[in-house]
Amino acid sequence: MSRDSVFNTFLVAFILCIVCSVLVSTSAVGLRPLQEENKKLEKQKNILMAAGLYDPADPPKESIDSIFKEKVTARLVDLKSGEYVDPEEIDVESLEDFDQMAAADDPEQSIVIPDTDDIADIKRREKYSIVYLIDAEGDDFKEIVLPVYGKGLWSTMYGFLALKGDLDTVAGLSFYQHGETPGLGGEIDNPSWKKKWIGKKLYTDDGELAIAVTKQATGDSQVDALSGATITSRGVSNLLHYWLGENAYGPMLKRLDGGESGSSSEETASANPSRSGGIHG
Repeated sequence: MSRDSVFNTFLVAFILCIVCSVLVSTSAVGLRPLQEENKKLEKQKNILMAAGLYDPADPPKESIDSIFKEKVTARLVDLKSGEYVDPEEIDVESLEDFDQMAAADDPEQSIVIPDTDDIADIKRREKYSIVYLIDAEGDDFKEIVLPVYGKGLWSTMYGFLALKGDLDTVAGLSFYQHGETPGLGGEIDNPSWKKKWIGKKLYTDDGELAIAVTKQATGDSQVDALSGATITSRGVSNLLHYWLGENAYGPMLKRLDGGESGSSSEETASANPSRSGGIHG
């Protein structure tokens, strides 16, 4: 049979396809642990960035993983009650095994958000969330980092909001995944814009949630909107109001501030000075 026959041509092509498929599959399986590790480090980096513990422009000598292990304590919280829960209570061996984004899409691990409450336009939210305590000692902590997300113009924006121990002062805001327009809504990644959040206050003196992105920011609770990105800017405001409200982290924040025990803000502040000026009510 001629080597240039149609049969031989198809045979060679078939063998090449099989060999290439095996190589691609082997590479994918072999690289998966490295990809998972990189994904983990990227998440840790963004948590540290929100908390002001990592600056990409001036990275520390220590590794991201070592800083994270030294500074951060992760806790699983029941968003309905605001209480911390052990992973075993929801059939998860460890917090590293809990995929919060996957849980939001799982009908058994999430709830449907009524349209009247869904200001972040996310349709569903997970029943449990992981929060990150910075420099935690017992019930006290220097900062708390909250995962937040909501719709912008073109995409769902995923980020971390860090609050000081008073639960009223913003320590930082960082977005790690979105599809907003580069140069417009994509400026939520701009370091100069992110710096504007540091030190902003969440609440008015009367305890009303006031943090917002506005065209002309004034006062302690407003941040300048992104130029040419009205919908993205509004989306940032909306997602913060949703996640800080009573249908998400609100019950936990009130509990941490002493609201559940019935103590006043003054009593809580005297017992824990780092949380003075926090949530009222």
